[in-house]
Amino acid sequence: MNELRRDYVRNRWVSISSALGWKPKDFPVMKISASSPQSGFCPFCEGNEEVTPPEIAAFRQEQSEPNGPGWLVRAIPNKFTAFSMEGSLEERKDGVFHRYNGLGQHEVVIETPRHDIDFHDLETKNMEMTIAMFRLRYNDLAKDQRIKYVQIYKNRGMFAGASLGHCHSQIIGLPFAPQENIGLTQYYKEHRECLICTMLKQELDAEERIVYQDEHFVVLCPYASRFAYETWIVPKRHTEHFGQVNEEEEKGLAVLCKRVSLAIVKGLDNVSYNFVINTAPVNSPYEPGYHWYMEFTPRLLVAHGFEIATGIYMNLVPPETAAPVLREALKEC
Repeated sequence: MNELRRDYVRNRWVSISSALGWKPKDFPVMKISASSPQSGFCPFCEGNEEVTPPEIAAFRQEQSEPNGPGWLVRAIPNKFTAFSMEGSLEERKDGVFHRYNGLGQHEVVIETPRHDIDFHDLETKNMEMTIAMFRLRYNDLAKDQRIKYVQIYKNRGMFAGASLGHCHSQIIGLPFAPQENIGLTQYYKEHRECLICTMLKQELDAEERIVYQDEHFVVLCPYASRFAYETWIVPKRHTEHFGQVNEEEEKGLAVLCKRVSLAIVKGLDNVSYNFVINTAPVNSPYEPGYHWYMEFTPRLLVAHGFEIATGIYMNLVPPETAAPVLREALKEC
């Protein structure tokens, strides 16, 4: 029997398919073909630094110069962005029309100088530096009082929105906080406790949707998964802002990012995916209830009319079915 499950984090409903669920091979589209050699010019490759905007930050080999070869992980402004930090936020209203100017910051984190390395192939050192760069840029952007939210995300594969094949993630500083995780603060107002902490306790007691856990993190397929094989990495320590991770958590997250991304790619037949880091707003009046977490969403199907019309996602793979598949895949990673 199909179910409608409430997603308390986003305050929405999700339609979960029957207990049988679709297997990875049953999905007809959204797979990435086998890796092919680089063709054409890539601005993110080492040696092409002069064609990108000047770097904002970089982890480099000793004695290498900024904006030249010798970097290991590099953060640069996005050359093709709708955002700019020029001036201040401007709001205009004209009857029912409401708009802001494009105040904001858009950055690219290039995770390796090599074009033939995917995210799940990164060496431990580069993965640790990538997570460290995320935290560095998050905390730096949060210092600007005009920025109210910092969104870190990756598009892996064309079906997840990637426009360049070279391994990279993106960071956007927004002048307002999106409402996607509004359920977190609403739940706290009603129950005076953190929704994510409460979810973790219940999930760990039930165990059926747990993929993996270690000292610092729990990997799980959430109860109201919007996407087939959706997977979260959740810190056990109650932490509102991603920028508050400590050194041990940073290293642990790097290990899990490599293992989870590899399990998704191997276990789901080289699927496109996104990851996003959900976190608390910055430079805003304090609202309790936030708890940062990282979300991997394989893109096995495109959105269809019902989802667009109602905002109710239809998931063909129950998380109780997805978790054992990913649990087995993770054992080999």
